[in-house]
Order: sequence, then C-alpha cells, then structure tokens
Amino acid sequence: MTQTTENTAPRPFPEDWGRALAVVAHPDDLEFGASSAIARWTAQGKKVTELLVTRGEAGIDGISPEDCAPLRMEEQRASAAAVGVDEVEFLDFPDGLLEYGVPLRHALAGAIRRHRPEVVVSINFRESFPGGAGGFNHADHRVLGPALLDAVRDAANRWVFPEQVADGLQPWPGVRLVAFAASPLAGHYVELSEDDLAAGVASLDAHRVYLENLEGFDQKSFLPRAAAQAGEWAGVPLATGFEVFEV
Repeated sequence: MTQTTENTAPRPFPEDWGRALAVVAHPDDLEFGASSAIARWTAQGKKVTELLVTRGEAGIDGISPEDCAPLRMEEQRASAAAVGVDEVEFLDFPDGLLEYGVPLRHALAGAIRRHRPEVVVSINFRESFPGGAGGFNHADHRVLGPALLDAVRDAANRWVFPEQVADGLQPWPGVRLVAFAASPLAGHYVELSEDDLAAGVASLDAHRVYLENLEGFDQKSFLPRAAAQAGEWAGVPLATGFEVFEV
C-alpha cells in the first residue's frame, strides 16, 4: 500500500470508479467535509455505502447512551439521504473506546468483502488537523485509520479470517484507493460545485440534536469556509482535500 501524499501540487482525486464504502467511527464524522464529495459522487451515479463503527452513544453529554444511540443513528440516516446515500450500516463497537486489534480488523474486513468497494473513504486519523484546528484528534479516529488500512489488506487475503470465506464472503482485492478527509497530509482534492456544498451543509444540518449540544459551533459557516480554503489550496473555487493511499 502506497501513500500518495507528496510535497507537490495537489492533484484531482481519481473518479474512474463505481463503488465506495465510507467508514467512520461516529455519526457526524463524514459530515465535516467528506459528505460534500459524496454528494458529488452519488450525483455522478456512483454507489456509496456508509458504515459506522459505533452508534455514537457517548457523543452527547446530557443524553444517556441508551437514549443517544437511536437518536444519532436516525440523524445519520437522514444525513446520508441528503447526499444521495441510501444504505447505512452500523457496527456495535463502543463509542469512545475503540481499540486497534483483531476484532476491529475482522469486522472491517468482513464489511469490505460484503460491499466490494473500489474506493474506501474515511476521515483523518492523524494526531492533528489542518492548521492545528480542533486540537488533538479523537482516540477513535486515531485507532480506526490504521485498522481500516490493515483491513483492506486483510480482505484481499483468503488466509486471513478464512471463516468469512467459508461462510461465503469471498476475498476482495479490488480496493484501489483509501482516502482520508480533513487530513493535514492531504495531497488530493475533490472539486465541489455549489450544489455539492449545499448538500454537504444539509447533511451536517441533519445532526440537529448533536449540533445543538456543541457550544459555540456555527455549522452554517463552517463547511463553506472550509471548502473555500481547500479550493484556494487546490486552485479551484471550492474543494475538499483527501490524504490518499493507493492499494
């Protein structure tokens, strides 16, 4: 697997593919940048499926986990619909307590073998964000990125998790790219139209209860500002950036 981020001019993200699997830890993760690109891709007729590793049950301080999980799952489904995604799956790993290890790799490899994507999309797993914004990255994000990269390799190898193969999940060596949005090491960009950005904003707006509990956060200005900044970096009006690994 080769990291294609380099200290060169940003490059357009390849779009000669038809199926993507977007994998993140929590409801709302994709909506901080990646969902606008997903809107572009679904408008092109590409199939995008979302996979949430947790149910986001620990994400709102004032709501108990048992009440929070179904609420956040419902918000994620509405968010996905806003960018043309009609298939959303949830695993049941504990929110805030993800651990790198075989159980996580096993679940991710199984999902990759089921959905057989050409592209896997996630969000930043580095310790920091572009420009130092956001402080130290969430533990779940930092765990998920390496596990996902390893699971892509696992899914292609019939001798890793062979019980999945015995149960009918054939190895899948067809992932070409693994792309992480909002990374400080972004080297590729997706150019966005105004419609793509509007759909991305709508997808973030769908997390209504979650956003109401983020003190001082203005979601209406966040995505347009970030898209304009990424566009300036990429040399286009509006964009979102990705750190890309070629498989």
